[in-house]
Amino acid sequence: MKVLNLQCAHQHEFEGWFGSEEDFVSQLDRGLVTCPLCGDAQIAKKLSAPRLNLRTARGEDSATSSGAVALSNHSASPELVALQARMLQALREVVASTEDVGERFAAEARAMHHGEKEHRQIRGQASAQEALELIEEGIEVMPLPMLPGVKETLQ
Repeated sequence: MKVLNLQCAHQHEFEGWFGSEEDFVSQLDRGLVTCPLCGDAQIAKKLSAPRLNLRTARGEDSATSSGAVALSNHSASPELVALQARMLQALREVVASTEDVGERFAAEARAMHHGEKEHRQIRGQASAQEALELIEEGIEVMPLPMLPGVKETLQ
């Protein structure tokens, strides 16, 4: 198994797990590797180093007390990585706890607001104009970015 540090054209960093280097290249060529945050398929491999076990024949460490050299070239701050992870988790929770009504969002929200349909948690697509009209009618809506990686399991 090969774990690669990847980055999209928008500078989002993420890990990808592949069976081999050839597997990564094949998937990349077929457009199967995309950014979990924005869906960008323009992916570059970042520099990374594998875990190196540097134990001597006697079992002593020749480089570090832990027997490994940790090398990293991540440019994203730990805070940014954590923020991205929290955002993805929150969006996944929204997806898991709501019904996707698609383009019928405005009509469904109105029907529930006027008592024509049972209230439930919904999500879907609405234009900026439709969202504004819903808000003016007293219907609470909250725009959310629905990132491509939200509906899928990240590997």
